[in-house]
Amino acid sequence: MQNILVTGGAGFIGSNLVSELLKNNQNRVYVFDNLSTGRLENLELKNPLLFFFNIDLLSNYEDWPVISNLNYLYHLSANADVRGGVQDREIDFKQNVIVTKSVCDYAKTNNCKHLVFASSATVYGEPDIFPTPESSFLRQTSIYGASKLAGEAFVQAYSEYADFKSSIFRFVSWIGVGYSHGVIYDFYKKLVRNPKELEILGDGNQSKSFLDVQDGVRGIIDLTKHDKNTEIFNLGHTEVMNINQLAKIICNYLKLNNTKFMYTGSKRGWIGDSPLVHLDISKANSFGWAPQVSIEKGIINTLNFLTANKENIYR
Repeated sequence: MQNILVTGGAGFIGSNLVSELLKNNQNRVYVFDNLSTGRLENLELKNPLLFFFNIDLLSNYEDWPVISNLNYLYHLSANADVRGGVQDREIDFKQNVIVTKSVCDYAKTNNCKHLVFASSATVYGEPDIFPTPESSFLRQTSIYGASKLAGEAFVQAYSEYADFKSSIFRFVSWIGVGYSHGVIYDFYKKLVRNPKELEILGDGNQSKSFLDVQDGVRGIIDLTKHDKNTEIFNLGHTEVMNINQLAKIICNYLKLNNTKFMYTGSKRGWIGDSPLVHLDISKANSFGWAPQVSIEKGIINTLNFLTANKENIYR
């Protein structure tokens, strides 16, 4: 029986990971989450192998529940609002740097064997190479990206001196069942309220990779089976899609034929936005992982979930 801790385990990615970890009945899964964005209904609370703790990770890590001999610690908790860092430059530092350092201290104290860190494609800023490999120069263009890069540095440093392995995953945008914020959510919500027009930040030509959550969860479980102190993996897709294409898929899904797209003008949707996000996933491929769900199918999965959960979305 393995002991596994998931921070942010009641959120979109975290709850999908928790569900997958509980499937084989060989894992005791502990969740730390303050429910600021996560929801208890995302978790199988009746499962006897699941243990939930409502914890603010900005508190002293020495006051967190002791979970001795952790096999894995998945650190998913973070401020995930990239745009929010423009208005509040403290939130990314507190939630993504200070908390990550505390999680590293907790991992060391509780004899963690493997720390898994959720980083982001934003650490590349606006790279010169596409698809972008892990070895690319890391040019920071957002506070959020800088905070994730700082988190990576803490994880790597602690992995060296605290003697645990670590895996760092640089995510593109994840979509699918459980999705509750981001561009698809925003467009869907706007179009349900006003099907006649849709405001699109930027010029609509920004191109992104998206990854279905089931593919992503499989990656962050399977790709931890390596022998190095620290491994860094891009988790993305071979496909890309621009925002105009995405908006048209959502309009078609809602059977809207005459929606007018209203653009804010710039090639970036906001300060720190990258006009193109397309990661090289050949390293993950070499370890046996590849996405199975197309971006369009992932979008439809997301829209089906949003449609089935309208009451929770708009509360």
